[in-house]
Amino acid sequence: MTEVLVVDDDFMVAKLHSRFVAALEGFAVAGVAHSGAEALRAAERLRPDLVLLDVYLPDMDGISVLRELRAAEERRAGADGSVHHADALFITAARDAHVVRAALRAGAVHYLIKPFNRTALQEQLRHVATLRSRLDRLGEASQEDIDQIFGPRPPGSRGLPKGLAAPTAELVARTLRHHAAGLSASECAEAGALSRVSARRYLEYFAATGRAEVTLRYGGTGRPERRYRWIG
Repeated sequence: MTEVLVVDDDFMVAKLHSRFVAALEGFAVAGVAHSGAEALRAAERLRPDLVLLDVYLPDMDGISVLRELRAAEERRAGADGSVHHADALFITAARDAHVVRAALRAGAVHYLIKPFNRTALQEQLRHVATLRSRLDRLGEASQEDIDQIFGPRPPGSRGLPKGLAAPTAELVARTLRHHAAGLSASECAEAGALSRVSARRYLEYFAATGRAEVTLRYGGTGRPERRYRWIG
């Protein structure tokens, strides 16, 4: 069971996120906090496996909370050097690139921008649980294990079909990874500043090589929309 601490200054949002967590098999809400100080106290007391952390809190920002959380974990290290680490998933409206970069450097496993639906959050929760399980089972990691944990190596390192470029392939792959709920070719093109035709070619390549999953969305008249979701 993955124990989750939900941290958000908005009581209703925290309640909603808690419902999303509790509805997912294998997850339980260990506690809820509405400020940075409350989050740190709760983490000390509950030792959660995962913290859902907002950036905007009334007393301190979420990046600072994560840094203090890491420092506290190191202070609690056992005599054998073992440390209980809580993973951190940011769920926030903060879109500034420097904030995203700071979250990454502080040790966040992912960053989900509000608003999002239950499916998007639950997909990230499953991803974190899979990573934790894989790391727990590993004794010595192979390069394949590491690629699965940190994400694939640049597609160009594996050889691309004629007409596809490694930098663009990596851009499309990164765009898909950052949109856990999936994207259409048009949405991917807009997010990556590409043409729709170009985005579609790379998306179809990832689908053909098993790194993206394709689903069809029906609505209105005409052909169904193809949507792509990164599966690694």
